[in-house]
Formats: sequence, C-alpha cells, structure tokens
Amino acid sequence: MNSEDNEHSCHVHQHEEGNPEDRTSHHDDKTIKALVTRMNRIEGQIRGIKGMIERHAYCDDVLNQVSSAQSALHGVSRLLLEKHMKSCVKEQLEAGDEQVIDEVLQTIFRMIK
Repeated sequence: MNSEDNEHSCHVHQHEEGNPEDRTSHHDDKTIKALVTRMNRIEGQIRGIKGMIERHAYCDDVLNQVSSAQSALHGVSRLLLEKHMKSCVKEQLEAGDEQVIDEVLQTIFRMIK
C-alpha cells in the first residue's frame, strides 16, 4: 500500500455511545469516485429493469438484466471488501483488535449466501 492509500484509509469512528451503526470509513477520492460511478450505473440498470417489467418485456430478457445488475453489485462488494481488508481490518489488527476478524467473517458469510 502506498502512502496515498494509507493517507485516506478506513478509520473506525464511533460516537460516544460506541454504537457500531455510527462507524464511518474514509476512502480516498479515487475509490469513492469508482464506487459512486458503479452505483450510478447499477441504479440505471435497476430503473431499466423496472421499465422492462412495466412494458411486459420477455421474462428471459428481464432475468438477464437482473443477473447483470447482481453481478455489478457483487463487483461493488468485492471492491469494498478489498479496501476494507487492506485498510480498516489491517489497522484494527495492528491495534490489537482481533474482534474485527469475526466481524469480517460474518460479512463474508453473508456475501456468499
């Protein structure tokens, strides 16, 4: 990891209550742009699928588009998981927080269902 990646890596911030729901990450601008671009494309795909359904498009055509959208979402998940492992998880392990391993395993198990 170069210094630019490290400069904007994930940092776990919790509010005073320590609620895990309040945690944030800080990805570099390149990562944010890539994720937003992918999500915008997926959003367009989903709107397209909705339109196909409303127009009574042939089921197989709709299913192919759904599969494509799912694949795109998996791509977003893979990118986020990679960035998370190389920054947030690494930092937490270096700080002695081994609980992060269980958290990541639960996330991966949900992803592969």
